[in-house]
Amino acid sequence: MVTLDERPQLIDALSALRDCVAAVRLPLPLPGAPRARQTRVELLAQLDDYLVPRLKDPDAPLLAVVGGSTGAGKSTLVNSLVGRRVSEAGVLRPTTRTPVLVCHPDDHHWFAGMRVLPQLTRVWLPQQDDDHPAEEPAQDNALRVETSSALTPGIALLDAPDIDSLVVENRLLAAELMCAADIWVMVTTASRYADAVPWHLLRTAKEYDVTLLTVLDRVPHQVIGEVSRQYEALLDKAGLADVPRFTIPELPESTGGGSGLLPDTAVAPLRAWLAHRAQDLAARQQAVARTVSGVVGSLDSRVPELAAAVAAQYAAAVRLGGAVETAYTEQGERVRRQLQRGAVLAGDARTRWRAYPRDSSAEELLDALTESLAALVHCAVAAADERVRDAWRREPAAAALGAAELAGLDPEAGERIGMVVRRWRRELEELADEEVGGGERAAASRSVPARSVGVDSDTVAALLATALLGGRRARAAGERLAELLGAQAALRLRDKGGELVTTYLDRALHAERDRLLAPLDALDVTPEPQAELIAALSVLQKEKDR
Repeated sequence: MVTLDERPQLIDALSALRDCVAAVRLPLPLPGAPRARQTRVELLAQLDDYLVPRLKDPDAPLLAVVGGSTGAGKSTLVNSLVGRRVSEAGVLRPTTRTPVLVCHPDDHHWFAGMRVLPQLTRVWLPQQDDDHPAEEPAQDNALRVETSSALTPGIALLDAPDIDSLVVENRLLAAELMCAADIWVMVTTASRYADAVPWHLLRTAKEYDVTLLTVLDRVPHQVIGEVSRQYEALLDKAGLADVPRFTIPELPESTGGGSGLLPDTAVAPLRAWLAHRAQDLAARQQAVARTVSGVVGSLDSRVPELAAAVAAQYAAAVRLGGAVETAYTEQGERVRRQLQRGAVLAGDARTRWRAYPRDSSAEELLDALTESLAALVHCAVAAADERVRDAWRREPAAAALGAAELAGLDPEAGERIGMVVRRWRRELEELADEEVGGGERAAASRSVPARSVGVDSDTVAALLATALLGGRRARAAGERLAELLGAQAALRLRDKGGELVTTYLDRALHAERDRLLAPLDALDVTPEPQAELIAALSVLQKEKDR
């Protein structure tokens, strides 16, 4: 059992684990991911709002959080324990509700600051009389702090929102508030004690082995014995036979009649139990130590579960990214094989080549080759995208990447590829210009004839493009280029031109590949959080056992 002595190393280990939990991201919609996200939220809440503050200030007042489903009578119970209306009661609650914390005036400083629940802004209202209670402020992320001398020093009550609220934010806040408690007070009713909602809370409390008590509220007098026995049997079957149980009969005040406060006799046993935990040192230590030890002990299973969820996210991300990489790698190799076979020199490009130079100009030939190359690359991209779509349809995680990537062919892909191919053409033409101009300058400086003198650079560019893209079909283009420039110059130009083809082909394919990978990369799913979680838990386990 974790002791509440000064343990700075344990606090440091918990703080380090907290940072690792906060760093976890679970963006992919995998099976189990919603549960893992909730686990992350609860872990952060318990580390931030309970474990670290409690270990830093072991003498701080106990916090008993009163939770339960809609209409269970939580607020009426809190009001009755305090002796005045501090929280608005009633089955029909406002959809936006600020939780209320009540403590003895001497304990006010413990809760006025941000020691616990630092994410909630503190609000205070002027105290009103019982007939005109203070109206709840419609303020999100707020905690109303009240004081009452009727409450025993050393313990505070927190009336939480309904755990089954129709408002999602209220449900999440209710779960977060329970995680900040030294004592969990679960309130249910005679008509709902077997419902799934209260039992989920009870099973969670058992899993964490926290200090827990239950209140069976609004039990009709005529069936109080039978309902109490049935409830006790359910608790015993769930392994919760040792949980303190309090039963409150159905009274007019239960539904807001009269003053809205239950008779003192109805809540006296519960008030005495809570006061004993606040005043008796041994009882207090037992309550706190059990909750602290239970929550710390639960980390041994909950943190590895979270780490496993991180690993599943990374594995899914690797599969998604791998499908893209594989598809584009295969299509890149396929395009290179097609280039070697002269696939670009087909259709209009082949017609223009056959008609060149008599019935087709160099510019027309280059235009046709450029369009044919762009079409070839576009077909490769479309094939890669189709394979990616097929792979991603089998992956639930792909839904996080947006529907556009899975909907069909990208209508803008052709324009992007065309732009890259046109840039390749411009560089090829510049390369031809440099070769022709360089040959002319060399001939002039040596006052000797050169083959490139008088050669049109457009002709060189057209022949070079044909030789690079036409494969065996364009052998004549290479021979003609050698006749115009000389064998050595033609070979040098083809080497440079070949590098340009490879560069721009890779650029076009990589740009489309990266377009698909960008949403996945933006999610930043990495394996590091898994290892960091396990390492931080290992350090905590060593500190805990010292």
